[in-house]
Amino acid sequence: MAADDKQKILLESGTNELEIVEFRIDELDANGETVPCYYGVNVAKVREIIRRPKTWRIPNSHPAVEGMMQLRDSVLAVINLSYVLGKNNQELTPDRVVVLEFNRMNVGILVHSVSSIYRISWERVEPPVKMINSANVTGVVKMDDRIILILDFEKIVAEICGQDVLYRIGDEQMTKELTLDRSTRRILVADDSRFIRSSICSSLRAAGYQVEEAENGSDAWEMITAMLQRCSKDGAHYSREFDMLITDIEMPKMDGLHLTALIRKEEALRDLPVLLFSSLASEDNKRKWRDLGANDIVTKPDLPNLVALADSLLH
Repeated sequence: MAADDKQKILLESGTNELEIVEFRIDELDANGETVPCYYGVNVAKVREIIRRPKTWRIPNSHPAVEGMMQLRDSVLAVINLSYVLGKNNQELTPDRVVVLEFNRMNVGILVHSVSSIYRISWERVEPPVKMINSANVTGVVKMDDRIILILDFEKIVAEICGQDVLYRIGDEQMTKELTLDRSTRRILVADDSRFIRSSICSSLRAAGYQVEEAENGSDAWEMITAMLQRCSKDGAHYSREFDMLITDIEMPKMDGLHLTALIRKEEALRDLPVLLFSSLASEDNKRKWRDLGANDIVTKPDLPNLVALADSLLH
């Protein structure tokens, strides 16, 4: 699938829908039989899907890095997803590479096969159940005959390639020349990735903000409507309860774009500052998201500027 084809199927903002590419990372059971395992990634992150090319080893690299490959004029790292997921499948050879593009970087992911592209509502994407090891999983999609796990590629790539600095803001930078009283300002942060949400909330709290957390857009909307109802009952402005929303876009149950659209339909919340952050924030998407009602958009590599952006929207 080429980049032009991907652009044709990008979803309109605010529909609470996404398209996922389904692929397989198979494993072997105790009898040596192949067990198909299904995973998914947002199609907006997929640059193209190719047959496995020749790869070259990278000295002293992470064991999950299969090597590097050449893609036209670029050289990309190739990640062995079987290693990341702890699969017992040494005898099964992956023959496809899904080339991902997000956070202004490209990376190849080795998979056994690519099945289909599905357009679904975020309402069908459930948070991972607590009983399983869901560190690398952000959502679960129930199909008629199987379950598709949506993987947190931002976390996976960050931990392998040392890019986790993208999600952390140094306390020294955040609190430098602090002249604003942030202690009375309350920010609601919505993100389904505990890895990223924890980093963002810790950074905001270190800067002096009061922070509430929501695991997805649906939970955030329930919190917002409850706060709004309390304010409406007492004839108070929403700022009595909270001052700003910072939300990711890709989340189970309700994405950040649909959440933003719902907020802008509420007259009482028309001036609520909404800051979107996403690994998919191209210039074209930024224009669409601003038209939807976002006050500003930050890409995840630019998260060191998050506190400054919050300051500019609140003061």
